[in-house]
Amino acid sequence: MFQQIDIKFEPVHEFMNSLHSYICRKSHKKIDLAPCWAQETREKLTPEFALTLDDMLVNGDWSFAYLMAFLVPEGQSVEGFLSWFGRLNVHELIELFAANGNEYPEEDIEVFQKHTLSMFEQWYEQYFKHVDPDILQALDREKQARLIRMQELPAEEFIDETTNGMLFKPVEGITELLLVPQYHFQPLNIVSLYGSKLICHYNARIYLGDEDLIPTHDLRTLRSLGEKNRLKILRFLHHGPKTFTEIVNHLKLSKGITHDHISKLRSAGVLYAHFEGENLTEYSLRKRALVQMQERLMQYIEEG
Repeated sequence: MFQQIDIKFEPVHEFMNSLHSYICRKSHKKIDLAPCWAQETREKLTPEFALTLDDMLVNGDWSFAYLMAFLVPEGQSVEGFLSWFGRLNVHELIELFAANGNEYPEEDIEVFQKHTLSMFEQWYEQYFKHVDPDILQALDREKQARLIRMQELPAEEFIDETTNGMLFKPVEGITELLLVPQYHFQPLNIVSLYGSKLICHYNARIYLGDEDLIPTHDLRTLRSLGEKNRLKILRFLHHGPKTFTEIVNHLKLSKGITHDHISKLRSAGVLYAHFEGENLTEYSLRKRALVQMQERLMQYIEEG
């Protein structure tokens, strides 16, 4: 197991998460903010910046950019983060990356910094500066609640409860797990490995304004079960962990359709996703989520 597990949240983490959510175009139909959020956000951007982000890919350079939010000294505002990043020289950047198990070509690092800083500054001014402060306050409350919960549960159970079904297999050389609550990319997760540190932006299950209804996450769980192929997956996984390929072969459906079914079940928290480092290797049935869902459903009905 990990030698160190921690929960962190600073506004800069959600700043980075929101940008990731926008440039990760393949996920727009899967996130709770939906494609309308991406379209509405695009209309707030200058045409030039919108075109720049259209060309952005979630690749190696983005991985280095993403890391910067976790290297800035704690307690910095987003403005402080941008100022800190802009002041770093080439030598300092190289040292920071190397200390976190990453090497960036020295001859390209100035271009990387200039391009990344410009992107960060524009995203902040044109989008994140105007984000609803209730989102950041809710994420901070989530962090505080998880810090308390971390003292009450064994490590593996705490990770399971916090991430809604992610299991991390011990891997030599990976000693630290950093859990970061996120809003924009809900209900998906982002897992990144930097040296000995594994960073998991997890679905905080924060839905502003639905206090008087059945919670959005519970509704997602109920909806995920109303499809025969997903029930077939659950029955199949009842016999033990299976790889994606094994599930595809069992269903006799295309990889794309199978992936969509698994994604719905994962988002609902009824599957365990097994990770080795940042690589997802197999899935298994998360029975506790089904039991909890039944209890919450009855509570919801009886309180009416």
